Amino acid sequence: MGRKKVEIKRIEDKSSRQVTFSKRRKGLLKKAKELSILCDADVAVVVFSNRDRIYDFSSTNSLTEIVHRYHSHVEAEKESSAEVLDTEHSKYASFMTVGQLLQTVGRQLEEPAVDDLSVTDLVHLENQLPTALMQVRSSKTHLMIESIKSLREKEKLLSEENKHLENKIATTKNKREVKNEMALDFTNLAPASMNCQQQKTTLNFL
Repeated sequence: MGRKKVEIKRIEDKSSRQVTFSKRRKGLLKKAKELSILCDADVAVVVFSNRDRIYDFSSTNSLTEIVHRYHSHVEAEKESSAEVLDTEHSKYASFMTVGQLLQTVGRQLEEPAVDDLSVTDLVHLENQLPTALMQVRSSKTHLMIESIKSLREKEKLLSEENKHLENKIATTKNKREVKNEMALDFTNLAPASMNCQQQKTTLNFL
């Protein structure tokens, strides 16, 4: 039988939680060491227990050096992102609408105009493309919904008109049936009138 799958949630039993922490911590640090050796990577791991005890591993001689490198990369990425997003002098800072953006892409990505673009311009343009695509999809969805609503309204109107015509036809049919019945009644009354006239003539003769 296979191993039982462990449910990932907080272990309530304090003793079991401590045992699990010790085993998994050792396993984590072991995997970090293997990763650094197999892939020639600089790896640092820092673990704080619930008692605020620290456990760490560094593939280099100094954990502080790796942490410093990490902070340097994070700050550099933040500055780069801020520069791209906040550049007011970029050629494409004002191109936010779908139509303008598509025109810009078609015009500027043609040779030799593409050579005039800076890295900042290309990154900014790249960041705008997903936004433009979302706007196009949103517009398409809106138009489809409106089209469906319009078709449903037309269908409802046609259904009401058909119902009105059916009622009108039924009313006309009922009127014709009433007229036919009245005509039959008058036809039946005619011989009776003749019989009364004949009886009156006979009496006068007598």
